[in-house]
Amino acid sequence: MEEEEEEEEDTFEDAVCTKTPSRVNTPLSLITEAFENLADLLKPDISTDEDGLRLDAFCNACTHVSILFSCLGLAFKFAEMEYISKVKDLVEASKTLDTLQNILDLDVENETVKTPGSRSRNLRRVRQGLDLIRAIFEQFLMTDEYSLKNAATTAYTEVCAPFHTWTVRTAVYAGMYTLPTRDQLLLRLNETDQSVEKNMRRYMEASRPIIEYIDKLYIERNIKLDW
Repeated sequence: MEEEEEEEEDTFEDAVCTKTPSRVNTPLSLITEAFENLADLLKPDISTDEDGLRLDAFCNACTHVSILFSCLGLAFKFAEMEYISKVKDLVEASKTLDTLQNILDLDVENETVKTPGSRSRNLRRVRQGLDLIRAIFEQFLMTDEYSLKNAATTAYTEVCAPFHTWTVRTAVYAGMYTLPTRDQLLLRLNETDQSVEKNMRRYMEASRPIIEYIDKLYIERNIKLDW
């Protein structure tokens, strides 16, 4: 019972890349389970609030993901810092706003959707972070070599590079050479060859409807996604 209570106390502060007491409850499996639970709320046969996905539930799942950026090391330090700060802002917003729709509707009303620091902008950046992890996993599993450097480079180029400044892009690409090896990543995540593939695929499947749902919120309000 004590172990279960301790494992539930995941925050940004204690999310570190260390081995866990049980292989079942690895950092990656906890993230995967959180997003599977979140994705379940979007299924047609699940009764949800008519206003849509709750912001607090979304934030709870997103807080787990920061450990993955941390495990990737220096190359994604900027992404980690940006992601954590944006999620923390959404956590603060969840104290007064109930759903993801509320965030967008408020900024649309105030004409601040794309204003730096707006919560609609922060939600957009968190969504990119989730998609970046999904893309890294997808690329990582596509080749027999399981090259993290190649996977991360391709994923970053597709998902985040178009929205980053030249300075940030240059720093990220230079940092790709500091990424952990495949074996080092497995050790940091406390995964085996078999379990890491299973959990990565689970995250990819669970995160996709969440990402699509967020995109739909913007599109329904005539907000383009090219920013």
